[in-house]
Amino acid sequence: MDQKRVYKVVLTGGPCGGKTTGQTRLCTFFENMGWKVFRVPETATVLLSGGIKFSDLTADDSFKFQENLLKTMIQIENTFFQLGESNTRNCLIICDRGAMDASAFISKEKWDLMMATNGWNNVELRDNRYNQIIHMVSAANGAEDFYSTEDHACRSEGVELARELDYKAAAAWVGHPYFDVIDNSQDFESKICRMIECICQKLGIDTGDRLRASSRKVKFLVKGPLPSDSEFPPFQDFDVVHNYLQTKAPAMQARLRKRGQKGHWSYIHTIRRPKMCGQVVEVKTQLTHRDYLNMLAQRDDAHFTIFKRRRCFLINNQYFQLDIYREPGHPRCRGLMLLETYTALSGEELKNILPHFLSIEKDVTGNPDYSMFNLSLREEWNTTGSKYCYNLHDYALAGMANGGAPLMSDKNRDVCAAKAAMPKKQLNGIEGCRIVVNDCNNIQTNGFKNGMSYPRNGVNGTINGIDNKNNASQERNGGINGGINGIAKHENGIKI
Repeated sequence: MDQKRVYKVVLTGGPCGGKTTGQTRLCTFFENMGWKVFRVPETATVLLSGGIKFSDLTADDSFKFQENLLKTMIQIENTFFQLGESNTRNCLIICDRGAMDASAFISKEKWDLMMATNGWNNVELRDNRYNQIIHMVSAANGAEDFYSTEDHACRSEGVELARELDYKAAAAWVGHPYFDVIDNSQDFESKICRMIECICQKLGIDTGDRLRASSRKVKFLVKGPLPSDSEFPPFQDFDVVHNYLQTKAPAMQARLRKRGQKGHWSYIHTIRRPKMCGQVVEVKTQLTHRDYLNMLAQRDDAHFTIFKRRRCFLINNQYFQLDIYREPGHPRCRGLMLLETYTALSGEELKNILPHFLSIEKDVTGNPDYSMFNLSLREEWNTTGSKYCYNLHDYALAGMANGGAPLMSDKNRDVCAAKAAMPKKQLNGIEGCRIVVNDCNNIQTNGFKNGMSYPRNGVNGTINGIDNKNNASQERNGGINGGINGIAKHENGIKI
């Protein structure tokens, strides 16, 4: 049986954004799947309902209020987190706002002072504490006719102030590795469904046609030089280090990511498996520093270590990540900048949401030349037996056998690359033209069911990863993030 999962998600947003309804619907959805769901109340509402008014607070009082609010929030959340760990079922913990929301209401200087005074840091409070952040955009931004504060005893903001608070609430979370913005581009029911599906995507739960069609990741090549910092909206910069790991299964990819600011780091182990039933299975597990170092010993020498500066920013309710590749690395990465976002838009609508201050050279979505797997290869792509991956969703096409020996000739690999885009036969849920020896006509019949080999300290079964018992700030199983459109089995035999 797969290990139990505990998944912590923050629902945040400006006034009248649908957080309350979203929590209720999310709770019902996961309880129907057999999960235990905990709902952490909004700490600010609890305190403000006791008679506290911001208008009555001095500057010093306001600072102390936010500091104590954050301390209270952390303690309340920890109670629910511990209950989630001790529960026997898969557990979803929904936090009505989270630790970083407090930073939206005080200056950066005071926030930094609060962090230093209490021994906190942004990486722990933002990146390591929660698995996913969902920002529900206020109705004051895009659905003004539906904006109202009548049903909220602690809310009295006008539309303009509500927009400002909405932006601040979103900006507070810029930089979290799994941050999604749910805007008002569609009706309210669709907004709620998008929110639920967004969480299911990260968990690796297949929702079929019950919810809105998934947004996709799009990627653009950015032409240098990089604009000055003043051209950007408020942003967060991170140092990111990627290492690919050795795997025994030719159709599986494993990598480590180290991501941090000012010496504080978070660590993620990712396993990507073959395409099954039209979906890519990608499992992400949060690691402790110790586990990261242990797994780093398994790095694949066929790949360079990838060093990036990742700039995260928000424009017009669209969240972007700009990856700026750094030395050392292969010359093909020199000066490389790639912009990524998730969206359901296409054509002119997609073009209109892109940052105008960046020089977008071309759309490289799905182009294997710009996959990190290929970019990190030490060898040249046109060499005999190259591990170059022609299909981003199928690493078996990279031509790797156990130990890295090529499985097919250049000619046959080219044929496979051409066929990869064609409709494929399926057997046991695995598409044809996947593992080949001499040609593209051999279909893997085992469904890879028994062929997986996992790295030490890696994924246990299909879902859960490292048990971080020794790190209080990284709750056990707390870093598990299923890949986009993945497939996950769950406890009690429930399969979505």
